[in-house]
Amino acid sequence: MSNIDERLLEIRQDFPVLNRLVYGKPLVYLDNAATTQKPKCVISAISDYYLNYNSNIHRGVHRLSQEATDEYEKSRKIIKEFINANNTNEIIFTRGTTEGINLVAHSFVRPRLSKGDEILITYMEHHSNIVPWQIVCEETGAKLVVAPINDAGELIFEEFEKLLTERVKFVSVVYVSNSLGTINPIEEIIKKAHSKGIPVLIDAAQSIQHMKIDVRRLDCDFLAFSGHKIYGPTGIGVLYGKDEHLDKMRPYQGGGDMIKSVSFVRTIYNDLPYKFEAGTPNIEGAIGLGKAIEYVNQIGFDFIIEHENQLLEYAQEKLSEIDGLKIIGTASRKASVVSFVLENVHPHDVGTMLDVDGVAVRTGHHCTEPIMRRFGVPATTRASFAFYNTKQEIDILANSIQKVIKMFS
Repeated sequence: MSNIDERLLEIRQDFPVLNRLVYGKPLVYLDNAATTQKPKCVISAISDYYLNYNSNIHRGVHRLSQEATDEYEKSRKIIKEFINANNTNEIIFTRGTTEGINLVAHSFVRPRLSKGDEILITYMEHHSNIVPWQIVCEETGAKLVVAPINDAGELIFEEFEKLLTERVKFVSVVYVSNSLGTINPIEEIIKKAHSKGIPVLIDAAQSIQHMKIDVRRLDCDFLAFSGHKIYGPTGIGVLYGKDEHLDKMRPYQGGGDMIKSVSFVRTIYNDLPYKFEAGTPNIEGAIGLGKAIEYVNQIGFDFIIEHENQLLEYAQEKLSEIDGLKIIGTASRKASVVSFVLENVHPHDVGTMLDVDGVAVRTGHHCTEPIMRRFGVPATTRASFAFYNTKQEIDILANSIQKVIKMFS
């Protein structure tokens, strides 16, 4: 057994759910793009908060409140270091990527838009990076412009450049496509946009768990991600924004904790980052996310990248051997996602039959309906891998697909 195999066995022991049975068969969890499983250290951190120091944060003078505040803010520091932000003021806790994008859309972009202005996105965006821009365009008379992709599911960069006209006021782009696995040339996109003075937001929901992201090296203006995609809890996420932008933005929501002083005449807003964190936050979620990132740091991206690339290569090779199976999304640079369709079998039927064998995959349009229309399919079956998955699980997936084909033939 190789060193990687030995380490993989140790890692899998950190995820109790991977040991369960589904319909009497071992769970093969291949739905990581939807949400990742949680290691015991994250589960323990959340349990510890509720068992030992459950309290509201920031304004309490008692011991429990101080402990909760310390742990909550400790997670902010962990995240700041993880993405290499300048300071913790640039780390805003949100409910997830969707809320982060909406916050930027309404607090930063909307006030800058006039009739005839444009927002530029790509054809491979998640609905959460389409709908908020449609809303602000409807409200301002601006226009949403979409850069095309090729048959491999890659951004046609020359067309993207052509669309970067003086009318474009903002660019919002996914780093990794959740339905195709395509890794976009983010550094080039940012450089090209910045050369024309256009700010850029990066949707990192599907990249934060697969690769090391340095926001200062990228020089992105905003970056949003969700905790549950990187082995943390649901309902918690992060919006990174450059100080210079966040300082000038109006609050997205009003209420407690985002104020310094309130009267019936005037409200003085709180300093960053609290100006954008109205109300009681997801305290245990933030604490759990901090623990998840510490865990990822412990595993290390060298291992994560190497192992997930091996899984992707093996899965694409294995599935390509199956007659009647077509992979949707064949970009030269991909994260560990494989979407496919079977001849004469609807993806929902595929997913249902795989589930009987204990194989958990995602079926549907994956909140990317425009991509499905681009490739002329109603939906796909998507297998997405994490660093705790194995080649043996891919073998089980392939064998189960063969059984589906035989049944429907």
